[in-house]
Amino acid sequence: MSSGLPPTVVGNAGGTAPGSPAEMQQNLQRLDQLANLGLLSASIAHEIKNGLVAINTLCQVLVEKDEHRELAGVVRRELKRIDGLVTQMLRLASPKPATLTPVNVHDLLEGTLGLLAFQMSDRMITLRRDYRAEPATVQADESRLQQAFMNLVLNAIEAMGQGGELTVATELRGGSLRISIRDTGTGIAPENFGHIFETFFTTKKHGTGLGLAISRRMVEEHRGTIEVQSQAGQGSTFCIVLPVK
Repeated sequence: MSSGLPPTVVGNAGGTAPGSPAEMQQNLQRLDQLANLGLLSASIAHEIKNGLVAINTLCQVLVEKDEHRELAGVVRRELKRIDGLVTQMLRLASPKPATLTPVNVHDLLEGTLGLLAFQMSDRMITLRRDYRAEPATVQADESRLQQAFMNLVLNAIEAMGQGGELTVATELRGGSLRISIRDTGTGIAPENFGHIFETFFTTKKHGTGLGLAISRRMVEEHRGTIEVQSQAGQGSTFCIVLPVK
């Protein structure tokens, strides 16, 4: 069975002389393709893991209670998103341009928080909302923006132990919508602060180092930015800033 990876070429390829500048350039291009393919595959695998959070949540809940039809609907939507991601990986295609439509950020945040409610409850994390932006509508790709929200909220949950506090806030400021996700976790060590958005950088034992990198890419696709404030031992605040027309 073919792996789907570009073939590794040994020796003279395409008539170019071994060791010539042309062959070296071809090899560099193939290495670049492999690197991009690896990053794409890793990014998609990370998002599949996030999508499976809903399935895992449903399984845990159904063990305790034989109900929750609404959550089952959420699971079906997540499975549909996973199917789209896997299809993209199998086609080895670059991500399509973001499809921008009017999106209510508060509704999208509530959907994300609902998806992760069990994780917060299991850790006895207190959730506080401070939605001040009105209106809270931006031009966005709903699926991709939700990926950014989910990555940041999951990151905040994982940074906290039992009994932490998660605050999700919005406000309009200077023509921009600001979405803040604040935790009372361990914070970011000064020596790591400049690396947190680098692909594959992680301080977690089983981390992939992709969540924050993917979030930044998703936000930048919306012509936005991510700001972060943190102090070791006192938690972190990640703020997504999106333009508002």
